[in-house]
Amino acid sequence: MPIDCYYLPPSPPCRTVMLLAKALGIHFNIKIINVSNGEHMNPEFLQINPQHVIPTIDDNGFILWESRPIMAYLVNKYAKNDSLYPKDPKQKAIVDQMMYFDAGSLYFNLIKCYMPVVRGLSSSVNEANLEKVKKSFEVLNSLLEGKEFAAGDNLTIADFTISTTICTTLCFDFDISPYDNIVAYYDRCKESLEKFGFEEVHAMGVKVFTEMYHANLQESS
Repeated sequence: MPIDCYYLPPSPPCRTVMLLAKALGIHFNIKIINVSNGEHMNPEFLQINPQHVIPTIDDNGFILWESRPIMAYLVNKYAKNDSLYPKDPKQKAIVDQMMYFDAGSLYFNLIKCYMPVVRGLSSSVNEANLEKVKKSFEVLNSLLEGKEFAAGDNLTIADFTISTTICTTLCFDFDISPYDNIVAYYDRCKESLEKFGFEEVHAMGVKVFTEMYHANLQESS
């Protein structure tokens, strides 16, 4: 029975989960939730997910939301091996550490900095918030020193979410060229993930975020 996935294509967390599903050969029964129209507040969806966030999955009655726990669950249940999310406690802890860094710093600061402009709530980027984005990228650049991927030499679910964050950051004209390790890492991620449809999965989100961001900046000029 296909897994129901409550989803909106431009959403970075949704894109991350979709890319992993393709990597695992999982078929989702997609149920579009248009957040901008308030569909996430419909009683039917609130009954499924009182926190009303996407992505949310329903795997034969097992409900789960938040993209990173969803990825961990999908690998643990459906992957042929544990390469994407190791069972070894130390290796798994490093993957978790990098995902939490993305959630609590890299992606968090990205959203705080740029989403007010994307949503039309501000006509310019707050400089203090931009400095936090830069600091997060400096930290990531250091964390990637000597590594092929976020948690070591092998691709893991941490790379699915961090590469999505980097991809989204580029929509906002953020220059990653000063961060040599990130540039090389992002290229490796794109190359490794393209066989699962990296460009295709991200295409709509990149287009939507880029257009909305630049349109709102233009309106303020």
